[in-house]
Amino acid sequence: MAQRGRTPKPTALKALEGNPGKRKLNMNEPKPVSKAPPCPKWLEPDAKKEWRRLARQMEKLGILSEVDMAAFAGYCQAYARWKAAEEFITNHGAIVKTPSGYWQQVPQVSIAQQYLKQMSKFCEQFGLTPASRSRITADAGQGEFVDDMDRLLGGEM
Repeated sequence: MAQRGRTPKPTALKALEGNPGKRKLNMNEPKPVSKAPPCPKWLEPDAKKEWRRLARQMEKLGILSEVDMAAFAGYCQAYARWKAAEEFITNHGAIVKTPSGYWQQVPQVSIAQQYLKQMSKFCEQFGLTPASRSRITADAGQGEFVDDMDRLLGGEM
């Protein structure tokens, strides 16, 4: 049976956003240690480059843990395949003339679009887009999230 409604946000992400809905946070949610998983050997070379480019930064931000290996590998692999399709389009063009004289879009255009959609979904999950980052505020090392209103009422501002 399919899950109904929106995909739930992780509690850590809600806390970083300031819990805009002010609903009770799930304190029993699993909290894996923020440690980047090792790069899988089966990734394409460009996917491995993307892994190395982002993994440490995401680990420092606390948004990548060892249990995220498959999702992050999916992002990196989609990136590598999107890049390959875009390079093909750059080198050969987006349309070709068929033997019958009609102009036709090369398959790499739809392939690039498909992988870009996959990348976008992974980016939103990991907070890697400007829009998804704009909803996040850093913890500032306090250990526990303190809402701006709580600070104001508590006299900390």
